[in-house]
Amino acid sequence: MVFISKRSSRLLLSVFTAIGFGLSISAWIMKPAPTPPPNIVLFFMDDLGYGDLSCTGALDYTTPNLDRMAAEGTRFTNFLAAQAVCSASRAALLTGCYPNRLGISGALGPNSPIGLNPNEETLADLLKEKGYATGMFGKWHLGDNKQFLPLQQGFDEYYGVPYSHDMWPLHPAQAQANYPALRWIDGNEPKQEIKNLDDASQITGTITERAVSFIRNHKKKPFFLYVPHPLPHVPLAASPKFKGKSARGIFGDVLTELDWSVGQILGELKQQGLDKNTLVIFISDNGPWLNYGDHAGSSGGFREGKGTSFEGGHRVPCLVRWPGVVPAGRVCNKLLTTMDILPTVVKLCGARLPKQQIDGVDWITLLKGDNTVTPRDHFYYYYRKNSLEAVRQGDWKLVFPHPGRTYEGFLPGQGGKPGPSTETHEFPAGLYDLRRDPGERYDVREQHPELVAKLEKLAEEARADLGDDLQKRTGANVREPGRVSK
Repeated sequence: MVFISKRSSRLLLSVFTAIGFGLSISAWIMKPAPTPPPNIVLFFMDDLGYGDLSCTGALDYTTPNLDRMAAEGTRFTNFLAAQAVCSASRAALLTGCYPNRLGISGALGPNSPIGLNPNEETLADLLKEKGYATGMFGKWHLGDNKQFLPLQQGFDEYYGVPYSHDMWPLHPAQAQANYPALRWIDGNEPKQEIKNLDDASQITGTITERAVSFIRNHKKKPFFLYVPHPLPHVPLAASPKFKGKSARGIFGDVLTELDWSVGQILGELKQQGLDKNTLVIFISDNGPWLNYGDHAGSSGGFREGKGTSFEGGHRVPCLVRWPGVVPAGRVCNKLLTTMDILPTVVKLCGARLPKQQIDGVDWITLLKGDNTVTPRDHFYYYYRKNSLEAVRQGDWKLVFPHPGRTYEGFLPGQGGKPGPSTETHEFPAGLYDLRRDPGERYDVREQHPELVAKLEKLAEEARADLGDDLQKRTGANVREPGRVSK
């Protein structure tokens, strides 16, 4: 047995205390700093088709910055716009809702009496509440009255155009339309007029400059940068630096400049040391406006295009990059939509979900590389004011009889003028297996009556919830758009 004196005991206690204190200090010093919330950069192209990037099959021009983004991140090949038309698609992106739930449809014109209801909580609202700087540079198109503009919808800064830049007196197909002058909007205030194609050729460069400046000005706090480019929607215009540079004509020139824009913004993130803590998403609002011919993009072989409920209208490119978080060089074929951006981003950033019902789903686990999960089970193809034209579950799509737009059988236009199309073509019902028939050419209803019954039941759930103009039904859970104050 070993006896230790009181003096020795006190000495040992002091030694052990010092060691413990030193270890705790060492652990405190070595403890990594908490990871700051990620910055978010969201690109939203206009009328860019699934086949309009060189990494998705484009010919006669290249998109090296976007191809690099795909190589350094994940390309989602089964990503759908919520509706195949401008204002509706944008409402869905910013709110996480089917646009018809919000009372938004079509493409709102100048002086629209309605807009996105300020009572809706946008992605910008939710991130701003969490301390993010929020900036938007590009096309709004959710109501041009001041009460609907971006500064009233959660954005700290806005510079862009209030609606599509073909809604002006020089519209090639509606020359007599009584459109007002198209002006840039700075915050809430109209600024210089975009008078002609020379002025329009500065759109992409101006938006890029503003976006880069926003990153520089807010590099010390988390930010949400929304860049909804107005192009390649017609009328096409490229700056002198890019005009005539591609073998694809003006459309290729415009895509080359848009790719440059993405490269400038990605480069600025790296320059400011923000590259590894920034989630970058690149998507489009809908498919190509095919009757514009050589001034339109490519649906990548999917059926039809913008303004239809076929895959060419809804299927859009989706590239996601976040070094060290989103797997590089990966292709994911799981079903996702623009509505799913909001719940995913707010969860990543530690923000809350909107208080009212939304339709988006969180796909963070899939985003980070777990292909065993399937976040989205089904999708409703609504169009016009509130017409349910198709439903999808997994890879099966049931199209209902409906009148609609078709480009098939019409010679496309040339030189910026549209060719004919019809809005009243009668589409028959059809069941399509998108695994083997992504072009929706072979109706297999007779072979799979049990699937037809299952999808019709899903459609009935949609009609009860959101309504269906084709059946003259009102949904139980639709909300009112914002209306211009008298």
